[in-house]
Amino acid sequence: MTETMIEVAGLGRTFGALRALDDVTLTVPKGTVLGLLGHNGAGKTTLVNVLTTLLPPTEGRASVAGFDVVRQAHQVRGRIGLTGQFAAVDEQLSGTDNLVLIARLLGASGRQARARAAELLDAFELTGTGRRPARTYSGGMRRRLDLAASLVGRPDVIFLDEPTTGLDPTSRMTMWRIVAKLVDDGTTVLLTTQYLDEADRLADSIAVLSGGRVVASGTAADLKAEVGQRTVSVTLAEPDDAVRAVTALQRAGLHPVPDPAGRALTTPVTASRELAVVVRALDEVGVDVAELAFSEPTLDDVYLALAHHGASTPTAA
Repeated sequence: MTETMIEVAGLGRTFGALRALDDVTLTVPKGTVLGLLGHNGAGKTTLVNVLTTLLPPTEGRASVAGFDVVRQAHQVRGRIGLTGQFAAVDEQLSGTDNLVLIARLLGASGRQARARAAELLDAFELTGTGRRPARTYSGGMRRRLDLAASLVGRPDVIFLDEPTTGLDPTSRMTMWRIVAKLVDDGTTVLLTTQYLDEADRLADSIAVLSGGRVVASGTAADLKAEVGQRTVSVTLAEPDDAVRAVTALQRAGLHPVPDPAGRALTTPVTASRELAVVVRALDEVGVDVAELAFSEPTLDDVYLALAHHGASTPTAA
């Protein structure tokens, strides 16, 4: 049986009259990534703050690595790492000294701390800059050092709160490789992000928050299938064939929609195998095709359909 590393049941959090989290229920198995999507103010950071013991819940319960976030907060903090939306490294210290300091605070000896710092600098491609003050690092290098700092204590669970915000594409892809390696090694990750390609790339499962509530959850494929529509787009070689093409596809049981120019048409389908149905129907009536494309729904469709659901409800970050 797969071990559960994050378990949330009926979780709520209020700030006076403001209801930031409302009956949130989630489960994250060991060695997987949960992607938490939602617009600004949906409740993502509030949920992270509760799970990392920075805020107590108003109602419900949550456990991380098997420990209750309220009654066993000390044990939870000993098993997690947290990287927030902004790098939290000491910019006056070198990369090495930042990591050594954290290791020493966690109880490592001087030799153990230096060994762990060297190991992490190598893993995060920072070895050559380890002696430089962190203030001289680029944004991507500071984010990598920040993530390395959260791993000094070898946590079971990592919380990444929008870790690639503001990074250039190359730095983002470097972070993605690092996160994937962590998961391969058995670390559990909760990732909040507004980059849909990031969630699609990294997350084993996704939860969409809106108004402090989970409005949808499942794998990326599940969510795409739920809110999106697969389509086949056909560009005709001859615009005069549009009427014959529409009639042929209708006879095949499809529902084509021609574009206003009459040069192309789109028809909803349930699976990629229906490409063959489209080709066969058009071939039977002698319609030549210039271009044929099958389109899957994307996480953009999911986000647009769900992320602002209930947006009128007062929320917190």
